[in-house]
This record gives sequence, C-alpha cells and structure tokens, in this order.
Amino acid sequence: MKTIFLISISLLFVISPVYGQLLSDATGLVNRLDVQTGGHTFEVETVSNFDIHKFEFDKDEKKLTLYISSGLKNNLGEIILPQNLLGGNLTFYLNDKEHFPKINTNEQISFVTLNFTGSGDNTLEIFGTTYLSGLTEISSSDISSPDLTPSVDYDSELIYVIIALLIIGIIASVIVFKKKRK
Repeated sequence: MKTIFLISISLLFVISPVYGQLLSDATGLVNRLDVQTGGHTFEVETVSNFDIHKFEFDKDEKKLTLYISSGLKNNLGEIILPQNLLGGNLTFYLNDKEHFPKINTNEQISFVTLNFTGSGDNTLEIFGTTYLSGLTEISSSDISSPDLTPSVDYDSELIYVIIALLIIGIIASVIVFKKKRK
C-alpha cells in the first residue's frame, strides 16, 4: 500500500524537458490599431509573424505608416483596412521602395496580404486615394459638450419626504397619547 502511494505521489511531480525553438514563419500575431482621425475611430487589424510596435496616420497625405519589428527573414502578414479610413487605389512602400502586395476589396474593407523578406526594423507606408469615404469630418467644436447641470435625484427626495412624514407621524402620535393620558 505504501509503494502504491509513493508511485502515485511521484506521478504528480513529473518533470518534462523543455525545448526552445525559433518562432515559426506561420505564427500569427494579432494587432488591433485604433486610428483616430476626423472625429472617428477606425480599427485596422493585422495578423502577421512580425510585430507592429508603432503606427502613425497622416490625413493630409492619406497615409498610414506601420513600424514593423521582425526576428524572421521571411515575413507574412495580413492587414484589414477599413475603406472609409483609406480607400481607392492603395499604394504601398516598404522601406521607401514600392511594394506590390495582394489586395482584395469590397465596400467595407481592403484585405491586404504582405509577403516580404528582411528581419529587423521595417517601415510600411500605405497611401490611399480616398479618406473618410462616405463620412464627414467631425471637428472638436462639432462634438456637443456634456450637460453639466445638476440633475434632480427623485429617489433621494422621496426618501426625505418619507422621513419627514414619519417624524410628523411620531410627533402627532406622542401628542395624541399625552392628551389621552390627561
């Protein structure tokens, strides 16, 4: 019995060897970039085997810049870009050289498949021909400020009325009780 107990205890503490390996070329890191422009927020989503550590958007140039870090030589990524953020004919520059990724579009998004080589830091610039397609730019003065006037809390007023009625009822009861005793 003691042997079975020791064997079952030892099975609980099995030590497995750990083997480290390089990140696979097919691993997908998900990045959700919230681009705020023109009073709107757009989500640009990427799934890639590289990391996007920073991004910038320039509405005047209709340009989204992604700063990429990769530890792999062969880089693969997919970008979902809302059409009403950047649309029309898209042009791509990878490290200041024109790049020609595969692009599929519909009314809502452009689905871009990037495939390039080069580990380390890379810069991808995406230029569109349209910006805020179907939307109007909202300036900070157009956004209504919140109403800061104090609101009436009817629940607390009701509690005060009930407490006042109870006090008046108690006083009236005491007065009636004293008059009956006399």
